[in-house]
Amino acid sequence: MKVFRCGVCGNQLYFENSVCISCGSRLGFSREQREIVVVDETGRYVDHDGLVWHVCRNLNLSGCTWLARIEGGQCSACDMTRTRPADSDAEGLRQLPTAEAAKRRLVVELDARGIDVSGLVFDLLSSSRQAGEDVVIGHADGVITIDLAESDDARRERIRVELGEAYRTMLGHLRHETGHYVQMLLLQGGDQAAVDRCRQLFGDDTLDYQAEIDRHYAQGAPDGWEASYITTYATMHPFEDFAETFAHYLHIADTCETAAAYGLLSVEPAAFAGFGDLVRGVWVPFSIGLNQINRSMGKDDLYPFLIPDPVLEKLEFVAGLAAGGALGNAPVAAPTVT
Repeated sequence: MKVFRCGVCGNQLYFENSVCISCGSRLGFSREQREIVVVDETGRYVDHDGLVWHVCRNLNLSGCTWLARIEGGQCSACDMTRTRPADSDAEGLRQLPTAEAAKRRLVVELDARGIDVSGLVFDLLSSSRQAGEDVVIGHADGVITIDLAESDDARRERIRVELGEAYRTMLGHLRHETGHYVQMLLLQGGDQAAVDRCRQLFGDDTLDYQAEIDRHYAQGAPDGWEASYITTYATMHPFEDFAETFAHYLHIADTCETAAAYGLLSVEPAAFAGFGDLVRGVWVPFSIGLNQINRSMGKDDLYPFLIPDPVLEKLEFVAGLAAGGALGNAPVAAPTVT
């Protein structure tokens, strides 16, 4: 994430700000300019080409500050939400802003990496009102389903402990499921050499998925998994290994770039020829330092993972897919409310 400043007073802003707390100026985020811009009292902004933009109609619904082309319309990020809670679902709507904020951050970082998200949509549902049924977080054919109940910190932490996970966040879910989408694009329309390399690194993706899930939950991760996988969940199936690796690629890339933007690194991440060099030269020592800072505050490690050489190879591969423009696109589904 880059550093944003108010166009009126120069005050430093958070990505989520709708108002400058220093001068009171109203703000909106321009996806096209990748900038937070000042809007007038009606939420209107005129860009450098004379085009008129308006703050998204979902500002009060989900905290969206992005700009839309039509007055009273919604922005391109909100267009990606195919399904959301109905207006009568007070609990679901209360949970919605957390997921939408994480989704907007995801879209910005995917845009920055040149990853085409035009075929990606989201069903944001809440298990709290699914007639006793849990919402299954997952990806299928360009649709990512998220359980809004995961916005509750206590619930999410309980699940994290029950599953023995080292990390569980809403943004982490979105990054992981986007990894499934990226692999789908690769396998459906990618260069055959890249597909072959993907299967060489992650394994045979034609293995029966349900059978591998059953095996994983019955037997757990294999002995010595730490030597080849980033998490135990990655050992379940090649699809999950790819998705976990892709999520960690985004974790690392976004954190390094944010740290550089705020002057916490002495070298720009873009200066490294390859992602593996960035991991070795910056991320490993930097994440150790971040972990020590967290421990100084009495908190758990910020990044409680190790990166052995086989995982580093996988990280370099997924980073190369983004850098090489090896991803296609698909049509966007129409939005609905449930």
